[in-house]
Amino acid sequence: MSDSKRIMADKAELLELEKGFWTGDAAYYAANADTECLVAFPRMAQAMDNADLAKTATKPNRWRDLDIELKGIIEPGSDIVMLTYEAHATRDNGEPYAALVSTGYVHRANGWKMMFHSQTPIEAAAAM
Repeated sequence: MSDSKRIMADKAELLELEKGFWTGDAAYYAANADTECLVAFPRMAQAMDNADLAKTATKPNRWRDLDIELKGIIEPGSDIVMLTYEAHATRDNGEPYAALVSTGYVHRANGWKMMFHSQTPIEAAAAM
């Protein structure tokens, strides 16, 4: 595909999508995740379908005081974008959390959809 037909990702739009995945509910996940999504967390790594991924957005796992510092963004294809950032947030129970996060999006007819998501807690990364 020529560069003139490339879909140019809007950083602000992608960061808003990311914030929604931290704070949104199951309906948000269902609307903004792709049909399948590859996820990698310290205790879970697998491909998940949209419905199963949406079920992970339960109230005890929601976040507040979210701060995202974008570290990099690339567009390896005309309809794919990858971003990486450092996130700091607080769980509803007051527990602080910090992680290095990478997310991949694919552009579908109805917008950007998350197709990859990985989190590495910063404490775990620092211990290596």
